[in-house]
Amino acid sequence: MVNTDKKEFTEIRFDWNIDEILKILNAPLIDLMWNAQIIHRKFNQYKVQLASLYSVKTGGCEEDCSYCSQSIYSASQIKSHPQFEVEAVLKRAKAAKEEGADRFCMGWAWREIREGKPFNSMLEMVKGVRKLGMEACVTAGMLTDDQALKLADAGLTAYNHNLDTSPEYYENIITTRTYQDRLDTIKRVRNAGINVCCGGIIGLGENKVDRASLLEVLSNMNPHPESVPINSLVAIEGTKLENNKEIDSIEMIRMIAAARILMPKSKIRLSAGRENLTKEAQILCFQCGANSIFYGDELLTTSNPSFHDDRKLLKEVGVLYNNDFESHNQTASSL
Repeated sequence: MVNTDKKEFTEIRFDWNIDEILKILNAPLIDLMWNAQIIHRKFNQYKVQLASLYSVKTGGCEEDCSYCSQSIYSASQIKSHPQFEVEAVLKRAKAAKEEGADRFCMGWAWREIREGKPFNSMLEMVKGVRKLGMEACVTAGMLTDDQALKLADAGLTAYNHNLDTSPEYYENIITTRTYQDRLDTIKRVRNAGINVCCGGIIGLGENKVDRASLLEVLSNMNPHPESVPINSLVAIEGTKLENNKEIDSIEMIRMIAAARILMPKSKIRLSAGRENLTKEAQILCFQCGANSIFYGDELLTTSNPSFHDDRKLLKEVGVLYNNDFESHNQTASSL
């Protein structure tokens, strides 16, 4: 059993190495869950943040991400549509709030943020969501320093830009954007004073070393991302990964637990693929440290458990909704 009294398991660190992470990922499952639970209770209140995700602009993306039905390289049957207008998006945000969500995430299927009317509308959407008393998150590809600052001025809570997989496996999944491009985008977001939402996907064909490498990159960011979405691949017909096998729920539990140990104060978000998890598997993820979920009937282009089902589950488990999000700004000097 891993000794939780050791320094590395009681302090927030930014210097994890891949051998340490592999040892955590490969630990006996019961021991891994136990350690994750101890760390979760040490650093966090036992609440779950509810985040609603809405596709503002769907399809037509110029990136060739192998898992994504919104790519122009995909043969999926997804219907592209232009950007929704501000009023329609804010109406959806208000409905999400009424259902209990306290974070509204908006997605644009872009390689990078488009200047002009699309970006101006994005800024108005962010301002409108904030006026509703909700956190606002945007995912829209790469962005410039100036765009990041304007989003910060509009009140953006967080910007999502996932790494997807390890630096070593990345080129097997995406060729139109480099890993460094992703890291540069995250740096611009951080420099603008916006919280970072950054995670990855399992089930892309990667091995356990790749998963450890992804976690190494994330856990060595200083500060850690405020939100870390852990996704499992939803294989969509027409994408290059349509024949990939569904990930065993134990693999998701291991990733959630490891992420919690490595990034004790981050929101670890149980994200895409949650619909394929049993109620019991989701409960184990909560026990291991998942304290945020995407909440609503769909995630951009894939389905998700309903509002009703999620509220029922959280009530059965006895987990509270998290209505108090804080940027913990966990710099090494503050420890």
